[in-house]
Amino acid sequence: MAVQQPPWSLPKQQPEEPVLKVYNSLTRTKTEFIPTNGRHVKWYNCGPTVYDASHMGHARNYVTQDILRRIMTDYFGYDVHFVMNITDIDDKIIMRARQNHLIDKFRLDSTALTPELVVTVSKAWVAYVTERVNKGLPGGEKLTAGAEEAGWTRLYELTQKPEWKQECLKRDEKFDMHFTAANRCLSALRSARTQLQSGDKSLEAAQSLIDNSKDILAQALDADYKSTVTDPAISRSLAAYWEAKFFNDMARLRVREPDVVTRVTEYVPEIVEFVKGIIKNGYAYESEGSVYFDTLTFDKADEHDYAKIEPWSKGNRDLLDDGEGSLSNKTGRRSASDFALWKASKPGEPSWPSPWGLGRPGWHIECSVMASAIFGDNMDIHSGGIDLAFPHHDNEMAQSEAYHNCSSWVNYFLHTGHLHIEGLKMSKSLKNFITIDEILERYTARQLRLAFLMQLWNAKVDFSEALMTGEVRNIEITMNNFFVVVKALINQHRGDGVQSDGHHHYDTPERELSTSFKDTQSAFRSALCDSFNTPEAVNALRELVSKTNVYINSHGKHLNIYLVENIAQWIGQMLRVFGLGEGQKTELGWGQTDQGSGNINREEILMPYLRTLSCFRDGIRQLAISKSDTALKDILALCDKLRDTDLVPLGVALDDQDDGKALVKLVPPAELIKARDEKRAQLEAKAREKAQRIENERQKRLQKIEKGRLPPQEMFKPPNIPEGEYHSWNDAGIPLTDREGNELSKSRAKNIQKAYREQEKLHKEFLEWQRTQSS
Repeated sequence: MAVQQPPWSLPKQQPEEPVLKVYNSLTRTKTEFIPTNGRHVKWYNCGPTVYDASHMGHARNYVTQDILRRIMTDYFGYDVHFVMNITDIDDKIIMRARQNHLIDKFRLDSTALTPELVVTVSKAWVAYVTERVNKGLPGGEKLTAGAEEAGWTRLYELTQKPEWKQECLKRDEKFDMHFTAANRCLSALRSARTQLQSGDKSLEAAQSLIDNSKDILAQALDADYKSTVTDPAISRSLAAYWEAKFFNDMARLRVREPDVVTRVTEYVPEIVEFVKGIIKNGYAYESEGSVYFDTLTFDKADEHDYAKIEPWSKGNRDLLDDGEGSLSNKTGRRSASDFALWKASKPGEPSWPSPWGLGRPGWHIECSVMASAIFGDNMDIHSGGIDLAFPHHDNEMAQSEAYHNCSSWVNYFLHTGHLHIEGLKMSKSLKNFITIDEILERYTARQLRLAFLMQLWNAKVDFSEALMTGEVRNIEITMNNFFVVVKALINQHRGDGVQSDGHHHYDTPERELSTSFKDTQSAFRSALCDSFNTPEAVNALRELVSKTNVYINSHGKHLNIYLVENIAQWIGQMLRVFGLGEGQKTELGWGQTDQGSGNINREEILMPYLRTLSCFRDGIRQLAISKSDTALKDILALCDKLRDTDLVPLGVALDDQDDGKALVKLVPPAELIKARDEKRAQLEAKAREKAQRIENERQKRLQKIEKGRLPPQEMFKPPNIPEGEYHSWNDAGIPLTDREGNELSKSRAKNIQKAYREQEKLHKEFLEWQRTQSS
């Protein structure tokens, strides 16, 4: 061809787009995130051990992981395969289920209050205070054998001293919990003894004693009868109950369900084969029916390293023992750092067959097996709470790499930070333990999510009343108000009809706002690329809202509604990325939490508004027909009533504008009612203050008038002054000489003259007031 296109060069990006970096526990740095298979991300998240109600610690971990997952999928566009396990067999589950079963059976068998029942509870109480309460007491105050109950009164008095109790809590952080349980049991015991003496052997008396001694009895019954609990369904039913509760709590917190949920009890055959593979590879050994991972052999191998996340914790006996569980046998290990892959079951524990005898899985092995079953020998992301880093996650990696003969089973470890309540670690003993049920009675799921968003995902979160009523509430109000105003402006614009006024409405203010919009989008992306810095990202949205509000307020009806709508749409979409959205994704804003779903009933929706409009019309017609002199004033009052009273329960706010047209806003009725009531309360308070000022002034005037009742001629004579104070007076009643008959000094006479003139003036005012009162 003779004619060719001119040369074209590839554009150069200015500035270069930021790449996603995440804080990786394996490096303790922010490292670039690179999935091993294109946009596909394999992500395993440690799920809960289901034996009790979910609490704020669970909310912190799983809401935060949900936020990160949503950012990865909804913002960065990764195809995430999200797997989470449920630990449904564990030392805590076994003990809780077994003890609940034994207590229920004991309660059922106890048909009357008997001396034998009282003795049983008394023995259990003595064992409990000896083992539990004494743990927190100083040496000189420990309860002595045989005199535990006799020493309880003094111990109770000591616990009323905050400083003394604080020292006990330093020795044992659960001291207060143990003492409270023991004290409640002892009170019930003493009541039961009194009831026995009075002949009360009722079933109700027996059950009251058992119920108030439950925590104490559970320990004693478990020690004596645990071997009799052989039905594995007892543990499974407890775990199934709390698993259902957990997922219900997650739904209420608007946490997305995992793509795959795995349960330990469903993978026992795979766990046995996995353990056999580790033994075959030379990194595990059998001892007394249990199988242990050989950490020293593994660590010495050229291609392996033990404890990659926290190598400094290898010798921490407390962490190692906690990781093994309270029911584990500590005697069969070659090294203190070795951990159980398979545990020989003792009497009273569920069991499954294996080459090493009846037993059950160790805690750490479950995640390795289930994650490997789904993802194979490598995954992109493994997440969980920071308290799981060592030994759980370090042990997971070691046994997985030992089985797969690989050097890297996990590429990125994401650990969420600790949760503190009002500055302190959450603990039942500190009485700051909050369940998800309890917290959702005080705050919405959106407010809790905002609280976590405003703090870094991998940092310690301090959850406080000040945070919720301050920053979180301010953000929510700011966003709600912004979306309400923008929606109202859009509806007004569309109601007026789309037509040109001869101006393009894209001058300097619009260009500046548009530039701010683009800058915010870049800042938002940079913040999320910086290891999911959600506090910075939310602040960028807040600043854009502020700038847009300034533009709206300064331009009135002459603003560029398309620019404002685009900004509001984007802000709403970004808030939904964080899981803050409600309602349909297509609507502007982040939606309202009280929106319903399903088929629309037009009559149900429209009738309240139509009745209000009809009543308003009736009122206007009646005033027009009456043709009264006050009709104009009455019509305006009716308009105010429509705005301030009738439309408020319907969620309609009318803002009067300079051009005489009201801006129509749709706002949740509760917010309008609250705002109206607050305004009324403020007006009433001002009215009361004004009335009080008027009353105070009236009282001051009355006091002044009352003071003028006395004629000035009598003010320096008895009984208005002490007898003999003065010796002589002039005709006007002004003193001339003192009690000795001496002429008054000039200064004293001057002061008396001044007081006389003031009283003379007050008396004239009194006489005038008296005259007006009588006329």
